[in-house]
Amino acid sequence: MSYLKRVIYNCKKATQLIEKREMERLTFKEAFELRLHLFGCSFCRIYKKQSAVINQMVQQLFHDSSHSGAKLDDDFKQELQGRIENELNKN
Repeated sequence: MSYLKRVIYNCKKATQLIEKREMERLTFKEAFELRLHLFGCSFCRIYKKQSAVINQMVQQLFHDSSHSGAKLDDDFKQELQGRIENELNKN
């Protein structure tokens, strides 16, 4: 399979790049691959929009909770991370 086809048809990689972009700057190659994929994939464009909304909501939640003193404990964070990783590895 050619390089372009691997980029165009790889939704798993695209969703990983969408999430990575929320945390850090993508390399030039990653940004190019993501833009190329999003150009042709309406599902990942929807995922990108939903991910942005969820990230805004989480940021707002943490911002609001930092004023009230509420925090997530480390055990809960580890459990949540494990559940997320299990879901990602199902594909």
